[in-house]
Amino acid sequence: MDSPSQLIDTRIAELAGWRGATLAHVRSLIHAALPDVAETWKWSVPVWEHGGILCTGEAYKQAVKLTFPKGASLPDPSGLFNASLEGNARRAIDIREGATIDAEAFKALMRAAAALNAATAKPAKKTRTA
Repeated sequence: MDSPSQLIDTRIAELAGWRGATLAHVRSLIHAALPDVAETWKWSVPVWEHGGILCTGEAYKQAVKLTFPKGASLPDPSGLFNASLEGNARRAIDIREGATIDAEAFKALMRAAAALNAATAKPAKKTRTA
């Protein structure tokens, strides 16, 4: 069975063209921002986690979509979020062919998502010892 990282590698290779290059680029930015990020594979898409889900990476015909389940709670001073703006919780970034993403703003957003996960993490349950 392939590891999640191998599945993401395969997805990038399958996409080829601008969508594969875009997904590979944002993946490298995620790792630059959070070197200890965990790559997982859920819902047949790449998922990056750090104390919980940070974002998913979906590829559509017209865009590579990065969906942040807690995006509405994240600061976005650079205005990276441009999709799913009507929801109460999630926000997304649609990257279309030929578009670029502000690398520093994106890395700051990833670090903010990880910090939010850490701040809202449920404490581990204490076990009783006899």
